[in-house]
Amino acid sequence: MRAGFPDFRLGNVLATSFTATLTERRGNAVERIPTPHRLLDWLAVNGLAADSCTTAQFDLARELRESIHAAATAAALHDALPASAVEVINDRSAEGRAAAILTSEGERRWRLGPDSQVEDALGVIAADAIDIIAGERDGRLALCASPTCRAAFFDTSRSRTRRWCDMNTCGNRQKKARFNAGRRERPGSAE
Repeated sequence: MRAGFPDFRLGNVLATSFTATLTERRGNAVERIPTPHRLLDWLAVNGLAADSCTTAQFDLARELRESIHAAATAAALHDALPASAVEVINDRSAEGRAAAILTSEGERRWRLGPDSQVEDALGVIAADAIDIIAGERDGRLALCASPTCRAAFFDTSRSRTRRWCDMNTCGNRQKKARFNAGRRERPGSAE
């Protein structure tokens, strides 16, 4: 990873991991892909390595990220999906020409076109978003319980009652805040 940038939050679901490249949306927002090169880093970590990224492609990626976030948030709240977000997701999915290939180790990899690597990668991400928003996967869309985060995430826990997008950040922060509030409320607690 390039020095000087916040770490990526990587999950098991490509589309919601992509939306997690902008975190703390309702607090002090943390942008994890502030440059085209950082987008290339994220794509590589997620098996969608591209050689280069233009400013126009970078803008398409950020537009897709925000569209997935808007549509996933609406789906998690059981609201109507924003038409503009649906249009962007559908356009990116239709424009991508990535091919799924099977490795000799039995793993799926993506083959991106030589002249459209970023667009093809965005097509894979958009198709993944369509799968989770349309309910094609076993799990449910939910919103992080952190009031400063509210990230959309895909809950595949057995009970489907997960509250945090990431237990190591949002979950721990909220549990620590509750613990500290409880200590302040108890009379005679030692600090």
